Amino acid sequence: MAASCQDGGMGLRTPLAAAAAGATVAWCGPALAPLVPPLAAALGLPRRVAPAGAVALTFDDGPHPRGTPAVLEVLREHRAVATFFLVGEQVRRTGGLRDELLAAGHAVAIHGDRHRTLLRLPPRAVVDDLARAADTIGPAALPVHRAPYGIYSPVAVRAVRARGWEPLLWSRWGHDWRARATAAGVAAEVTRDLGDGDVLLLHDADDYSAAGSWRTTAAALPHVLEAIAAAGLRTAPVSAAGLR
Repeated sequence: MAASCQDGGMGLRTPLAAAAAGATVAWCGPALAPLVPPLAAALGLPRRVAPAGAVALTFDDGPHPRGTPAVLEVLREHRAVATFFLVGEQVRRTGGLRDELLAAGHAVAIHGDRHRTLLRLPPRAVVDDLARAADTIGPAALPVHRAPYGIYSPVAVRAVRARGWEPLLWSRWGHDWRARATAAGVAAEVTRDLGDGDVLLLHDADDYSAAGSWRTTAAALPHVLEAIAAAGLRTAPVSAAGLR
């Protein structure tokens, strides 16, 4: 692209510049969708799930040899179910953790093979990443994809849907990957104004975030689950047929 997503279309002095800015907006639109819900709706990128009386608790970036078991233990204690968006390279590194997730009754979905911003990848690299992720994570994965950082390009959206998958963003997040995050802060943020169909984003790994951040997530999780129950809601796995 001749312009970057940070240019914002400044200095449109010619029709050519205006056209270039329009192309930049079209390219960058999906990348902004996680931060701009109306844009996500306009682009057909779901942020919510359909089951009545339920929310989808989702975890990105794993499996992690310490973070994933810690999260699994809390979920077991609270009899809660979650959906884990897995990274292929982490599945290969962690042996049987993917199978442990499935055996415990949780759902797995695809986050990618490597944790890279899809906006910066050429089309062939996007297609190859999705193919390798599918091969590694296996047929038990839901036909649902979440881009690393939630950042899609138009090419990536088309490639995901060409495989018969649906992209999914989120409607609530806890910013639990930050070094300064606290368990209380994460729990309060991810459950604020919680309602039917919300998709909650947390992380069970720290390979792409602040070292040890999974500990904050694990410590926050009991409070998150208590807040879900207090709102009269339950946890439900993501379903490709129930995204909105």
